[in-house]
Amino acid sequence: MIVSLFIPCLTDQLFPESGMNMVRVLEKLGITVRYDRRQTCCGQPAFNTGYHDESRVLAMRFLDIFDDDGADYIVAPSGSCATMVTVFYGGLLELPTVYQEKAERVRRRVREFTSFLVDVLQVSDVGARFSGRVTVHDSCHALRELRIKEQPRILLRSVRNLELVEMDAAEVCCGFGGTFAVKYADISTAMLEEKIESIIASKADVVTGVDSSCLMQIDGMLRKRAISVRTMHIADILASEGP
Repeated sequence: MIVSLFIPCLTDQLFPESGMNMVRVLEKLGITVRYDRRQTCCGQPAFNTGYHDESRVLAMRFLDIFDDDGADYIVAPSGSCATMVTVFYGGLLELPTVYQEKAERVRRRVREFTSFLVDVLQVSDVGARFSGRVTVHDSCHALRELRIKEQPRILLRSVRNLELVEMDAAEVCCGFGGTFAVKYADISTAMLEEKIESIIASKADVVTGVDSSCLMQIDGMLRKRAISVRTMHIADILASEGP
């Protein structure tokens, strides 16, 4: 099977190791991985902020690059970016007709990383080993648009030495929402505080999830409050081989 990598901006600029770890897991499973260096932002930040014209330009570039690229699937380490392509490239973005056709072809092949492993490859155990008590944050787009909740947990339960624990507010928004965290900082902080309290109560060593953006938001408050809990993208855990 051939997979094209869809690497989000935050992964590219701030968390490249998570993207590399996704590749390591895929190649370990025998997947042929391709990366098109022409790809840029999918347009989600502009779209979420209301700049639909600017977002449309980026969306059309994305579709030109990924349409008919010869890959069986397009896989991303991000539920929110996968949602942008599979959901919001539809009627909400009002693409020209020819690009609506491209969007329909592309969205059928786009998958978030854990969904690809569990739902497409039907894999639950990738042979990872990771010592620690881990809790999962369910990011909004992945949970509500892509119905991704059990997939990360299925994979984590098979990681040797890992103890999976649930926090009470797993499905509660962390308050990031891209520029929402900047425009409505007070509301964002209040939402994040609720999430942090739930993480503390879980007694987890690590918070994981499928979106680096949410984990970055959570990590910022953990650091500010000098809380020793770490944040790790799930690809980083699944690529771990010990202890």
